Amino acid sequence: MCANSTNEATRGGPFQRDESSLRARIAENPRPAIRWATVAGLLLLVELGAFLGGVLTLLDALVMGITAFFDVLIGLVSPGASQAIVGVQQGLSNAISGFREVAESLPTLLSRQLIPNQGHLAGADGPWVGTFLGLEPAFAWALRVLLVLVYALFAFYWIFQGWLIYRNNYRRANWAPSDDIVNKLRNHRWGQFGILIVLLFLTMALFGSTLSPTTVSQNIQSPYGSEIQFYSEESGQVESITPGDANFNSKSKGAGDQNVAPFSYDQYNRYHPFGTLPNGRDLFTFMMGGARITLIVAGLSIGLSALLAMVFSMLSAYYSGSVDLGILTTADGIVSVPQLLLLIMVSAVFANHWLAGVLDGGFLLALIFAFTGWPGLWRAVRGPALQVAQEEWVDAAKSFGQRPRVIMRKHMFPYVMGYLLVYASMSVGGIIIGLAALSFLGNGLGISPPTPAWGRAISQGQSYVAGPSWHISLIPGLMIVILVTGLNALGDGLRDAIDPETESSTGEQAAAGGGA
Repeated sequence: MCANSTNEATRGGPFQRDESSLRARIAENPRPAIRWATVAGLLLLVELGAFLGGVLTLLDALVMGITAFFDVLIGLVSPGASQAIVGVQQGLSNAISGFREVAESLPTLLSRQLIPNQGHLAGADGPWVGTFLGLEPAFAWALRVLLVLVYALFAFYWIFQGWLIYRNNYRRANWAPSDDIVNKLRNHRWGQFGILIVLLFLTMALFGSTLSPTTVSQNIQSPYGSEIQFYSEESGQVESITPGDANFNSKSKGAGDQNVAPFSYDQYNRYHPFGTLPNGRDLFTFMMGGARITLIVAGLSIGLSALLAMVFSMLSAYYSGSVDLGILTTADGIVSVPQLLLLIMVSAVFANHWLAGVLDGGFLLALIFAFTGWPGLWRAVRGPALQVAQEEWVDAAKSFGQRPRVIMRKHMFPYVMGYLLVYASMSVGGIIIGLAALSFLGNGLGISPPTPAWGRAISQGQSYVAGPSWHISLIPGLMIVILVTGLNALGDGLRDAIDPETESSTGEQAAAGGGA
């Protein structure tokens, strides 16, 4: 008998609910939870430093967002109190940054220190010194990238397995709307392609410093703060140079020998998988740093937009009437303002405000994208929310005296969530393109330099597209296209998975799953 069948038998058959607590359900059948937690603990332990660094980065952004809200709100009444909030924000941010530096310094299984690729030739014919097992830097870097990809994909797979274990063994309801979505996605190749692309870019954002042949700090932000060694063909000896000086002589400008192509070395024994930029910085490292800030800004934007859209759709569907009309009027007013114009105006107004320095300008952009993006999502999910609000089980919940908040959360939200995921995944692509466009325009727009931004790389390389340095603009442009295509593929897969024409759920199933 399969696990799901056993689970249904022990919990009262299909579409029934187990009202015991989660702790009691785990205590009754602990083996699946222990097995999953053991593997998850090992995965977390070997990359604890990277995990803590990511959590603290998100915590820092959350602190910035909360303090920014209170700063703007209280600043309208008391400028002095507003300054005090800014002081608290700076203190908390500095403390979190200190903890993050400590966390990221912890040794991890896939760290650069364990599998180093930065080294130098000991002589004209080698060997390589300082690299992992004396391998050529290209091979050492490729080995580390392969291990990171294997680890990341298995970690994502194990998170999904955790959800399956919870669904089959510990969830209150034996069926929920998400079950049909997941089951249909398992046979949707285009949707699976989108999931794979999104997971690969998440890996780039989470493990960018490990995937890169060098670090953003060493190669881009503080290139004169350290030294590297290299074998000089002119002197025949091993010499030292700062990364900044090495970058100056490793430029890709498409003229003469001023070009470091993809998958090649520069004269300082440094390997460049994507070549270099016109200023000599490593393009692959630039792209990894850009992936992190891009996905953070896009994630914050779509998260806030989705939250606002979901709250407003629940309110407009449940109360309808004047509440729905008021939200509709507000949404129409926001949509009437061109988004790009608003982005430029707000960026210029807040250019000298401390808020513009959070995430190097990315947090302010995330707020603008969220403020201008929620009406589109709200319009997309308003119809399904209105439809769900007329269902019999919602009327039954009202007749039993359940509070509106509980009805929205337990009986309406699960059925609107699928539609929200579809349109949110398709909207993220527009945010990423808009963010790249702002960085491409420059002049104080987009992510502030020297923080990497994909649009800035395209802008720097547009003069060299037809020459030997074609890689500068082409590679960032292709990465944007691939990511946006993957997000759209994910949205298509989710849309097909929740298509009402393919649903086989009965009213009894829906009523049982509504309380999941």
